[in-house]
Order: sequence, then C-alpha cells, then structure tokens
Amino acid sequence: MTLVWFVLIPVLGGFAAWALSSLHHRWARWVSLLALAVDGALVGDLLTGGRTGSLVSGQGWLLDVHVAWIPQLGISFHLAVDGLSLVLVALTLFLGIMAVASSWAEISERVGFFHFNLMLVLAGIIGVFLAVDLILFYFFWEVMLIPMYFLIGLWGHENRLFAAMKFIIFTQAGGLLMLAAILGLYFIHGRETGVYTFDYVQLLGSSLSPTAALWLMAGFFAAFAVKLPAIPFHTWLPDAHTEAPTAGSVVLAGLLLKTGAYGILRFVLPLFPQASAEFAPIAMGLGVVGIIYGSVLAFAQTDLKRLVAYTSVSHMGFVLLGSFAGNQIALQGVIMQIVCHGLSTGGLFILVGALQERIHSRDVAVMGGLWTSVPRMGGVGLVLALASLGLPGLGNFVGEFLVLLGTFQANWKLALPATAGVILGAIYSLWFMWRAFFGPQETRWTISDLSLREGAVFGAIILGLIWLGLKPQPLFEVTTSWSARFGEKTPRVEAKAVERSGGNKHRFVLGPTAAISRTQGSQDSNEPR
Repeated sequence: MTLVWFVLIPVLGGFAAWALSSLHHRWARWVSLLALAVDGALVGDLLTGGRTGSLVSGQGWLLDVHVAWIPQLGISFHLAVDGLSLVLVALTLFLGIMAVASSWAEISERVGFFHFNLMLVLAGIIGVFLAVDLILFYFFWEVMLIPMYFLIGLWGHENRLFAAMKFIIFTQAGGLLMLAAILGLYFIHGRETGVYTFDYVQLLGSSLSPTAALWLMAGFFAAFAVKLPAIPFHTWLPDAHTEAPTAGSVVLAGLLLKTGAYGILRFVLPLFPQASAEFAPIAMGLGVVGIIYGSVLAFAQTDLKRLVAYTSVSHMGFVLLGSFAGNQIALQGVIMQIVCHGLSTGGLFILVGALQERIHSRDVAVMGGLWTSVPRMGGVGLVLALASLGLPGLGNFVGEFLVLLGTFQANWKLALPATAGVILGAIYSLWFMWRAFFGPQETRWTISDLSLREGAVFGAIILGLIWLGLKPQPLFEVTTSWSARFGEKTPRVEAKAVERSGGNKHRFVLGPTAAISRTQGSQDSNEPR
C-alpha cells in the first residue's frame, strides 16, 4: 500500500488545502508542505531503510502493487517502483516542496485552488513514474495535464491563455498518438499470444514484425519527444515557461519534461529494442541539434525566463542523446542529468521569479549592477549558472560527462558536435550573470536581498547539486541494476594494476557507474557487468 499512498497523499493534501483555504490562505500552503513532507518521508524510508539492496543486486521491483481493475479487458491497477522510478519520485517531492515554498508570497488570489492544482499535478507525475499498466500510465499522463493548464491559464502572466492553450494542444496530440500505439501493441500481443493485456511486464518481449515495431515505437516516441521536448516539437515550451507562475515553471522544467525522458527509458527502449536500435541515429541526431539549437537561442534571449527555457531544450538534448547511445555509461549519465537539470533549472526559475517580484521585469536590458544591491541573490545565481554550464564539482558535470563518454563509445561522430553544447553553455550562462548582476547599471536598485525562506530553498538546491557532483555514487547504486539491463554491451574502461603482495594479483575496474571495485584473480560476480 505504500505506493498507493505515494499518489494518494498529494491528492488528499490538495483537497485539504483547497478546503482549509476558506479559513485562511496560509492553511493551503502549510497543508501542501505537510503532505509533500509526509510523502517525502515515505520515499526517504525506502532510500535509507536498507531495502534498496534488491535494486543493487538486480532482484526486480522494490515494491509492487497489482490489483485487477477491469480484468475483462486486461486492465489492472499495477504500480511498481525500481531504482529509476524511485529516484524520480524523490525528485518530484523535493521540487514540489520547492515549488510550494517559492510561491509563498507570489500567489495571493485563489490560493487554495492554486495549491489544489499544484498537488494534483504532482500526484499525476508520481503516478506516471509508478504505473506499469499502460492504460493506468496513460490515465496519469492525462491527469497531470489539466491542472497544469489551469496553473498557466489562471495564475500566469500577460499571454497566459495563449501559452496554456498551446501547451494543451501539443501535449494532447502527442498523448493521443501514444494511446493509438498502446492499443496497437495490445491487439498485436493478444493476437499472437491469446492474452490481451496492458501489463508492462507481460508486454516486454512481444513478438512484433519490424514494420509494426517501428510504427508503434514512433507513437510512443512522439508523445515523449513532445514532452521532453525534442526538436522540432519544442515550440510550446518557451511560451509555457515564460507565462507560467514560478511554481508552474519549476514543475514544468524540473518534472514534466522528465516524464518524457522517463517514457523513453521505461517504454520505448525496453518494449521496442530492435526498432529503437534502428531509430537511434535519428534520435541521437535530434539530441545533438537540440543541444546546439537550444544553446544558441538561449544566448539570443533578453527575457530571463525564455533564456532559461531554451537552456532546458539544450540540456534535455543530452538526455535524448544518451538514452539512445545503448550503453550503461550513457544511461547513468542520463539519470544524473535528469536529476541535476531539475535542480539547477528549477533553481534558476525560482531566482528569476524572485527578481521579477522585486523589479517587476524579466528583461535583462533593465537590469545590471544587481550584485551590489542583492549580493546573496547574485551568489546563488552564480552557483546555478556554473551548474548549468557543467562546472566540475557540481552534479551537471557528472551527467554531461558520462553522456558524452557513453555517446563517444557508441557514435563518436555525434559525440564531437555534442561537446559544443558544453562550450555554448558556458557562453550563455556567463552572459546571463554579466547582464543581470555585473553589467552597466542604468537604475540604482534599492531592493531586498534573499529572505530566510528563499535562502533555505536555494540552500537545499545548491547542497543537492554539490552532493551529487562530489559524491554521485549513492545515486548510481540505486539505479545501476536498472541501467545494467539495457546497457550490458557497455565497453568498460579498465585500469589494471599488479601488486606482488603474497603472490596475489589485484585488478581495478572502472565500471559504468564510476565505481572502482577491487577483485582478486579473474573477474568475479561483484565486478560490473
């Protein structure tokens, strides 16, 4: 029942926040924080309670809830969690808390309904990460869209209705293509086996003709590419990010984009391995184009929100590139990039929102010299900008490095232009800092620096980035079993050393998870596969 509570607690918290807001709007905020904190405690218990050992040893699902729902149609209520989904659920709850905290002073109208929609979005995202019945997955996929439409359309900025409509059209169109692919897979599997089911585990290894597999994979990929977003399905993203309230931008960049990446990792690659391998050069090419295109357009923006939005296109290009590289090194880099992009980009959107509250503008042309007025805010911006450009010591560097390393082993011709994204990232990140905080000062700003609440939010995000940059191994240990199943052909980087101590030879192996394991004699079972 723990998995059910993962989804149910945010829903109940949203209803409670909406109901109690009639007493005072502060109740909506505190109830939302409490619900997410309770959910976070459940996830923390899984991560720290010693039960993740089965994930490391590759024993399958850590938790699994399977109840017949509509057995006549092969539909079940099936939730399950492994290393991949556990990490993403933890990221969802962390950024959910950051979103509630960042909207504390920004949202002053219909506060209860705002938090209801925010909590419903988070519940839908958690459901997406846990559902392993395809119809249930599609249900949660749709659940998270409508409240996000309301968040943008009701609490957004000037062109919020246009941005909300564009968001819903793009995402619904992609979702309908995925639904068609789900039904196609259902009927083909049923015709071949006599078992009509939407269960993910049973559909793995379905016997599909090459043509059918390619078309079905295309339906899934289209939905996930829109949400990622991949070029050329990205045009909804800058508008949605620019017009959304701060909390909406945090959820969009930090979490909704990750559902597209998760869909590729969970469904496209395992369900259609041969078709994915054939499609990989195209997908990786789209990733490279997204890396460069997003970086160039980010540099061209004067609106800080649009700048950060286009950096997401660039960073998620690394995710698409590594997902189809076909080895464990790249897959581990993808997971790290997903988590760290959520933290760094979510932090940048909170920073831009805080600036907008103070100076009532997002235009860098009216900024400049802010460091002298708000040095703590400038310091936070500098750390987040350095994370975005991939500075060693911060988590983004680990993700991008592993993605490029894995891609180089798979296709060096695509890895070389992808490295340009690192250089371009440094250009637009430093340009952002110079224009906003160190450039010519046209206005003498007298604004307040970070409050205690804002400082706590940024402190938690920065500590997460530093911890993942200096000690990424705990995250890799949780996800290594999952990534190994789809990266068994990974070329390993080995460093051998011979010690003559008692006649024993020791071999040191640098595996895909950047762990060094010590083995004696020939390769044993503890060495990365």
